[in-house]
Amino acid sequence: MINGDLIEIVPPGGEHGELSLNFGSYIRAYVREHDLGRATVKTGYHPPGDRQTLLSPDIAFISHARAPDPFPKRYVPILPDLAVEILSPRDTLTKAREKAEIYLSKGVKLVWIVQPDILSVEARRLTEAGGFQLDSYGPDAVLSGLDVLPGFTLEARLIFE
Repeated sequence: MINGDLIEIVPPGGEHGELSLNFGSYIRAYVREHDLGRATVKTGYHPPGDRQTLLSPDIAFISHARAPDPFPKRYVPILPDLAVEILSPRDTLTKAREKAEIYLSKGVKLVWIVQPDILSVEARRLTEAGGFQLDSYGPDAVLSGLDVLPGFTLEARLIFE
């Protein structure tokens, strides 16, 4: 749901689920090893005080400093620090970028858009001037968690194995 409008979502297919588990496993292992917060999959998050927007990234990370304690059994009443969206065959990059801008405008610090067809990851974040910065990582590049997941690096190709 975005701004009160219900968005129909069809369950993802096998490749999508496998990529989510694979990439999510790397993120979760790093988060746990360094005690940084919580990693989730397909979890509902909404901005504080905004029940009209409910977002469910394929993979997410929220730091201990921002995560509610205790962690809710229902929707999380704050957006994550990192949101990962994995394109399915029926998704378009344009729509994923629009969704990334929604995440970023509502408080997410970093969005990774995984593009399985071209073995690529697009990183999006806000600039200091309020614009959107875009970085692309091919299969031979090393993805960085920047200041959101400090010290996290991953060869992009490993996401797709």
